[in-house]
Amino acid sequence: MALTKTLWRGVAVAVRLLALVAGIWLFAGEVRQAVSEEPQPGTPNSSRAEPSRTANSDQAVVKLTPGQQKQIGLETAAVETALHPEQFRAYGAVLDISRITELTNSYANAQAQLQTAQARLEVAKSAFERTRNLVESAALPKKEAETAEGTFRTDKAALAAAESQLRTLAATAQQEWGPVIGRGIVERSSLVVRLIERDQFLVQVTLPPGVTVMGTPGTALAQAPTRNANIDLQYVSPATRTDPRVQGLSYFFSAPGDSGLLPGMNTTVYVPSGNTYEGVFVEDTAIVRWQGRSWVYLRVNADSFRRHPISTDQPVSDDDYVVRDIPSGSEIVIRGAQVLLSEEAKSELRGDTDND
Repeated sequence: MALTKTLWRGVAVAVRLLALVAGIWLFAGEVRQAVSEEPQPGTPNSSRAEPSRTANSDQAVVKLTPGQQKQIGLETAAVETALHPEQFRAYGAVLDISRITELTNSYANAQAQLQTAQARLEVAKSAFERTRNLVESAALPKKEAETAEGTFRTDKAALAAAESQLRTLAATAQQEWGPVIGRGIVERSSLVVRLIERDQFLVQVTLPPGVTVMGTPGTALAQAPTRNANIDLQYVSPATRTDPRVQGLSYFFSAPGDSGLLPGMNTTVYVPSGNTYEGVFVEDTAIVRWQGRSWVYLRVNADSFRRHPISTDQPVSDDDYVVRDIPSGSEIVIRGAQVLLSEEAKSELRGDTDND
């Protein structure tokens, strides 16, 4: 009887063990099914932009459906290689031209004094000659001739002093401002008049140390500090001094009076070197910065984009560049690149978290 009870208890334990194993197996099957039904990255059911890697690139491909591209306002444009003028980034300083005004006025006053001295000398010379003739004919005493001669010699010395003053001012103008502006001060040229009347401003542009340009620059491009715009500068002449903060070759340019520049302002200036540079033009809106480098996104196909490194050593302005390392005919993202970078970064972060 005791043996029978023991046998039945063993059978009951075995049955309970079998039921427990069956339950565990059924639960594992349900988990496997749930996992298999989850949307996978990159599938049409997924609402996120997920990157995938291809065998021929280390950069991830970010995928966006046409609807997602429209939602973020993504725009692309095909770029073609062309020849562009090579430019150097230089330092510009808008000068105070009060010294030019002072020299111009001083020269004008000296000219007036010279004309006065010439007129007085002519009168004194005529008076001296007339008096001398009268003295010789005994019509006047000799003392009158001596007085007239003294006046003549004094006016002659005054004329010499006026001429010397005029030459000194002309030389000073050329020493301080160079032959073009210096001669303009002497002749009161239209350039100097426009500078004095503030129709134009004088900008001193200094190249980086060791940088030279071929011939004369002709024109240059400056950035307006007060508004997002480019300013056309017209070449005037070589500068007579360098900027002590830069210590490079320096030039004088003129800027329009309504450009937003004012005396005392500093600005970035792009000076053509005289050489050409082959590449594609890339606007600032297409460029993203990541990990200390500059990138653009190239379209791979209708719904895929890949980040592509570029070099920004050839600026066209503060934010636009001519880039050599983009194949001609490539289609780049010009609006929405920052969103693609954010999605790529978030996807990379999710991938790292899953691996942990």
